[in-house]
Amino acid sequence: MRPEAVEAMLPFLTEDFGNPSGSHPSARRARRAVDEAREAMAQVCGCEPGEIVFTSGGTEADNHAVFGIVERRGGSVVCSAVEHHAVLEPVEALGGRVVPVDEHGVIDLDALAAALDDSVTLVSVMLANNEVGTIQPLSEIAEIVRRRAPDAAFHSDAVQALTWLDVAGLCSPVDLLSLSAHKFGGPKGVGLLMVRSGVEPAPRLLGGGQERERRSGTHNVAGIVAMSVAAQSALRERTEVVRRVGRLRDRLADGLRLVPDAIETGVPLRDGVPDRSGKITGNCHFCFPGIEAEALLFLLEESGIHASAASACTSGAQDPSHVLAAMGVPRRAAKGSLRLSLGRETTDVDVELALEAVPAAVERLRMFR
Repeated sequence: MRPEAVEAMLPFLTEDFGNPSGSHPSARRARRAVDEAREAMAQVCGCEPGEIVFTSGGTEADNHAVFGIVERRGGSVVCSAVEHHAVLEPVEALGGRVVPVDEHGVIDLDALAAALDDSVTLVSVMLANNEVGTIQPLSEIAEIVRRRAPDAAFHSDAVQALTWLDVAGLCSPVDLLSLSAHKFGGPKGVGLLMVRSGVEPAPRLLGGGQERERRSGTHNVAGIVAMSVAAQSALRERTEVVRRVGRLRDRLADGLRLVPDAIETGVPLRDGVPDRSGKITGNCHFCFPGIEAEALLFLLEESGIHASAASACTSGAQDPSHVLAAMGVPRRAAKGSLRLSLGRETTDVDVELALEAVPAAVERLRMFR
């Protein structure tokens, strides 16, 4: 967590532990803090404060968007094949339509148009992919949705994006937007769903109606305040962080491309040069055919490198991800996938360590094929 976010939340875990739904002085201070955080997050999202619904994180926000719209409007739902499971599984549970992507993870716009009709009430396409970092063309998608399914709401899971992209600008065409605090230096367990006026998905949590009857449950005041502070810091630092981390990411990726048979996932070549402009700066994703990701992660952990093979939000066995399958990555290559995430605290020393450890680990594992 960002130190300023930790500092901001501490008073609401100690002396100001009031319930913002109450009427005594401590409760009023808590309510004021929630209201100020709501105003700050509205600026981050490019919306009105009343369009912010605080949630327990991105999964709840995504589920609320998908199930809530269908419960309110009926109809069918559409999403891309590379969505986070928090969107993909609700869409599949509702019998929705899943649209393919190209080899770089970008949604097939012609296939999207073909999947839309007057029966569609929600389209969900993420801003930036959580595994391979691909950025989706939301403005072009919005135009197709408005033309082919004019009554559909447009939702975007932007959980992965805030540190790296202008979320307010890029998501201006969307009706619903999901964010999660821990992706930009806030605490785990708090997030939001932005809901434009007039959209109004049905509530998923019923009870006290604390979020203007759109979501019930006592506010996580400390988490909400910390999220707003972290988001404002992320916005202030974004230009410099993207510049500095971009240099580190490119150095890392260029070095890993030298590993025999390495595949840099989702990155096209332009005149023989990798073009990483279509993915977020903090993502470096490779596939190394002929090895097992689980064994690679074990060796990297021994070297002090904490990485992942697929989404860090899923549990269980290290199976090749649905994202790589949708992109057409062969299973033999996908089984050797590696995601290295960079952030504002990543240093040249970290990159140098990875450039030493990853090639050595891949070579060691290939010796035992």
